[in-house]
Amino acid sequence: MCHNNFADVGVMSGAIIFIQEDLKISEVQVEILVGILSIISLLGSLAGGKTSDILGRKWTIALAAIVFQSGAAIMTVSPSFAILMTGRLLAGVGIGFGVMIAPIYIAEISPSIARGSLTSFPEIFVNFGILLGYISNYAFSGLPVHINWRIMIGVGILPSVFIGFALFVIPESPRWLVVQGRIDEARSVLLKLNESEREVEERLAEIQVAADHANAVNSEAKAVWREIVCPSPPVKRMLIAGCGIQCFQQMTGIDATVYYSPTVFKKAGIKGNTELLAATVAVGFTKTVFILIAIFLIDRVGRKPLLYISTIGMTVCLLCLSFSLTFMGSGNLGIGLAILSVCGNVAFFSVGIGPICWVLSSEIFPLRLRAQASALGAVGSRVSSGVVAMSFLSVSHAITVGGTFFVFALIAALSIVFVHTSVPETKGKSLEEIEMIFQSDGEWQGVGGGEVELGVGGGEVELGGVEVELGVGGGEVELGGVEVELGNVERLVQKQ
Repeated sequence: MCHNNFADVGVMSGAIIFIQEDLKISEVQVEILVGILSIISLLGSLAGGKTSDILGRKWTIALAAIVFQSGAAIMTVSPSFAILMTGRLLAGVGIGFGVMIAPIYIAEISPSIARGSLTSFPEIFVNFGILLGYISNYAFSGLPVHINWRIMIGVGILPSVFIGFALFVIPESPRWLVVQGRIDEARSVLLKLNESEREVEERLAEIQVAADHANAVNSEAKAVWREIVCPSPPVKRMLIAGCGIQCFQQMTGIDATVYYSPTVFKKAGIKGNTELLAATVAVGFTKTVFILIAIFLIDRVGRKPLLYISTIGMTVCLLCLSFSLTFMGSGNLGIGLAILSVCGNVAFFSVGIGPICWVLSSEIFPLRLRAQASALGAVGSRVSSGVVAMSFLSVSHAITVGGTFFVFALIAALSIVFVHTSVPETKGKSLEEIEMIFQSDGEWQGVGGGEVELGVGGGEVELGGVEVELGVGGGEVELGGVEVELGNVERLVQKQ
């Protein structure tokens, strides 16, 4: 589902060049077309919580796929901007369903020891979809302008076949089955997901306790949304952590980097549509590689250290990108630093805040609130994404592209503070244990934290055995035996 949805993100970044030429649309219409998908997905996210409680997690995924594919099909045959927008709106609703339900479903069927890695799988498919979208753009860019963008968008319809087959294999969420009183079916699902009957009975008992509590709350006529709107202190802390990390994920400008990477590279000095789209493939490849690294680390290193690494690294890379676009012109050195900065930004995003955002939103809320609170977090994410996508070109005209990325760097710096003060470590804990963390009235603050030292030339981070060394010209990251080295600008330029 996530691969299918976010292939559209990669496709649209390149397809919009040819759509603008073919349908003769303005720059404002470009912003609306790109950003409206995130805004309209609010409808899907808000409806997705209640829908998943009624239909179940599994069939909500099916509904998301059907709605998205219908919108993509309309976009493929659109003869005008109005019809293209109609398909885009429908696709946005499907995305809203998908981004809300996928991490919840995975969290509810996963054992606690592997939940972080498994809940990050949607982000893997997000990155894989974006990469395929970039490759599709590059592959079909040579076709006539009235055909190529339609094929680019149409390719995104194909994954629906795999989703259809998957629905005959994947089980329903055992937690949802317990809430519905279908205990035997829940036990049957857990038997397929666990190694021993003892583990099954333990997990079933934990789920039943949480479900009984949720039913007791409902029997007292205390509505879920009322509890969210007027939260108790523990629920308030959950909402701040879950919704806040969702908003920061988008407010640091990742969608501007993904959607408008051709614009960024053009500003840096790259000429020609083919060369621009080839550079975007490098961005997509980098995102995909580093999300795979994150999957390996997330249940070993922990959520909070990776969030520190991610937010600090993004801050440095966004500052470098702003510097290159503002002061270095369009020479080889400026182009090299811009490419390195963009790739570094998406790498640090993918190794931390990208996947962990969804992990946290799916595991920190109690069962009685999980669907609705996760939907609210998805709303925050989509609003932030839409604001960034629909304003990037206009803001860039006002304060330059380099100035816009400087603003993103400041927001990324603020996200470091947010992670330290508002996000607990949840590695290796059951969903029920995580709920108890938020009952501790702030004792969890700083868990998984560490020392951060930044200088003008770079920075060093030490977080519970995780060391990160960052520099303007490059960086070296060592994570539990995994070492990643980003080369300096000179080496990159020599390869140009």
